[in-house]
Amino acid sequence: MQREPNTEYVLSLSYGKDSLACLGAIEELGWPFDRITHAEVWATDDIPADLPPMVQFKAKADEIIRERYGIEVEHQCAVRNGEKLTYEKLFYHIPVRKKKTLDRFGEGGGISDCRVPPPPRSMVQQQTQTPKSATGSRLRSAHGARNSKTGLILGFPIIKGQWCTSDLKRRVFSRSSLAQGAGTNIVQYLGIAADEPERIKRHDKPGFKMPLVEIGWTEADCRKWCEERDLLSPIYTTATRGGCWFCHNQGIDQLRILRREYPDLWKLLLKWDRDSPVSFHADGHTVHDFDLRFQAEDLDLVPKDRKFRWKMLTGDTMVAVTKRNLLKLLEGSI
Repeated sequence: MQREPNTEYVLSLSYGKDSLACLGAIEELGWPFDRITHAEVWATDDIPADLPPMVQFKAKADEIIRERYGIEVEHQCAVRNGEKLTYEKLFYHIPVRKKKTLDRFGEGGGISDCRVPPPPRSMVQQQTQTPKSATGSRLRSAHGARNSKTGLILGFPIIKGQWCTSDLKRRVFSRSSLAQGAGTNIVQYLGIAADEPERIKRHDKPGFKMPLVEIGWTEADCRKWCEERDLLSPIYTTATRGGCWFCHNQGIDQLRILRREYPDLWKLLLKWDRDSPVSFHADGHTVHDFDLRFQAEDLDLVPKDRKFRWKMLTGDTMVAVTKRNLLKLLEGSI
């Protein structure tokens, strides 16, 4: 592919194996390459959407990319009216009807430089911590935190569509956001592997190029390329795909890790769960339901594998968990 005049060639980087392997594919193909952008998502103004190991990996990958390719990764986040947009701000946003010419969060949207600093000792500031919740399991429909004057907050994105992806990531990667000058054309490189036919079909459109498809690299090829260059993300030790620590689509194992290793973040997720007008999962289960399940697992009252059934969290199991929490309360550990 030859360079076109007045055109910038930009890699949209997620730091996953396929996205990073695009660096090697672009180099082997000899395609023009100008910039690398990354959509930095924030849980709150101070807490990134990535867990500390991922924050550290990004910093290491940026250094390797800078040394090998001479390109500084641009960490951008979505903004509104000059203010950084976060998951929490959108979570507590109360939608209002607007004219079709405005997006639901008003005018003044855009992107801003949002590089994540090294993680602090505690990921959650003291003021965001909340008391441990009650242990009762509950299935919730569309009710919850309400502003008495204006209506319901958005809450978790499972019911109203994945606003988290569209407003915190896609707006950063929009062609208008990527263009750095009037009349500049953008060719956007996407990290889609050759063995992902559905994604290939969905993104086969003008202005987008898929280097991995062009060179024929599969997901396995991409993983090998990253491993050989010390660029394999730590997410692959526990999951097959990366994501935010608060994502409603993450697997049960990731939720267990979050509760066990990052209790401050788990408490924040429980707080959001109490305030959300919709449940964490589309099947009606809440973060509190998962918290109860994990407490029962800690006491070896329910299995941790696929033999688990939600109906097991009744009767004697509930009594045992409640007793344990009462003992902890008396000991001052809650």
